[in-house]
Amino acid sequence: MAVFKYKALDREGKIKQGLVEAVSENMAAEALRERGFSIVSIKERSVFKGAKQGFALFNRIKSKDLVIFSRQFAVMISANVAMVQALKIVAEQTDNLKLKAVVLEVSNEVDSGSKLSDALAKRPQVFSNFFISVIRSGETSGKLDEVLNYLADEMEKDYDMTSKIKGAMIYPAFVFCGLGAVGIIMMVFVIPKLTGILQETGAELPFATRILIGTSGFLQNYWWLLIIIIVGLIFGVRFLISTSQGRKYLDILKLKLPVFGKLFQKIYLVRFTRSLNTLIVGGVAISNSLKITSEVVSNTVYQRLIEETIKEVEDGNSISSVFINSKEIPKMVSQMMSIGEKTGKLDLILERLTDFYAKEVTNTVANLMTLMEPLIMVIIGVAVGIMVAAVIMPMYNLAGQF
Repeated sequence: MAVFKYKALDREGKIKQGLVEAVSENMAAEALRERGFSIVSIKERSVFKGAKQGFALFNRIKSKDLVIFSRQFAVMISANVAMVQALKIVAEQTDNLKLKAVVLEVSNEVDSGSKLSDALAKRPQVFSNFFISVIRSGETSGKLDEVLNYLADEMEKDYDMTSKIKGAMIYPAFVFCGLGAVGIIMMVFVIPKLTGILQETGAELPFATRILIGTSGFLQNYWWLLIIIIVGLIFGVRFLISTSQGRKYLDILKLKLPVFGKLFQKIYLVRFTRSLNTLIVGGVAISNSLKITSEVVSNTVYQRLIEETIKEVEDGNSISSVFINSKEIPKMVSQMMSIGEKTGKLDLILERLTDFYAKEVTNTVANLMTLMEPLIMVIIGVAVGIMVAAVIMPMYNLAGQF
């Protein structure tokens, strides 16, 4: 995306100047014409790289934007609106400037004779392989309107589940960050004044008080080292995740966590069953559906299982042959998939499994939220108790000696 400076006349003939973001100069000009401007001049404005990255960060295409685009486009196609016209109408209603520019580009390519799936495939940074494959299957089968509606439904369900999980994590994250900030302020500004009185007495201080004084002194004198350590850990973890081996260890760790491990497992199962079901209903071949689903799951443990399943399917074996012997796949999933294959109702079985595990994820998140509140209260109580034991009790004992 580039930034263009324009000079144009509005509908009343007044000169307007400003900036517009677009992929190309032609897209910028088209966006201005849609706003009723008559262009006088337009040229790309040079922007510092850091500013471009910052602007792109705030204008990135989110999952919600794609969900809204899918639903609006599906409604238009179902109402027998011409595809090019439907794309332009959806682009006008899109608030995200980057997505708007991409959709207008796609509409121009479709108007020039390209297939919708081919135009989308040129933009893998926006439209996933999963999205493109479902669209392509709808074009091939002549049921694009049905496929689009089904795709929009499934994307909305996936977005709702993700939003619930993120929303559930916001409250504890906010509380813990607040506690951390208050704790640092206390240790740097308040505790030194309180403990200074105790140190001046020359009395022997309890072990907890000595630890508190030492921690406070470290934060006062070596706060810069703490920042370096935190930044180093963040970049270290990000580098580790970027490597294949580090990503593998992280994915294994997620599944082995005491409480959250089961939650992650259910989330991955929902992604697998929902994506596979959507692709199969859309008419995509089983082997191709499995390949695309392995990308959607985003966990190396399950990706390995799906890759082994693909080999079994290509050799003429059952989909559930690998899952039956896997510890990461519940017995219910493998057995029901086996029944679905034998009865020819695999899509129906996958839909039932998706509904079941989606409800399990919702219930698990709700239970975690219920447990979070008393857990946070306990942590606050322990922190206050330590503070009382380390500061107030020595002062109380000192006052009792007089």
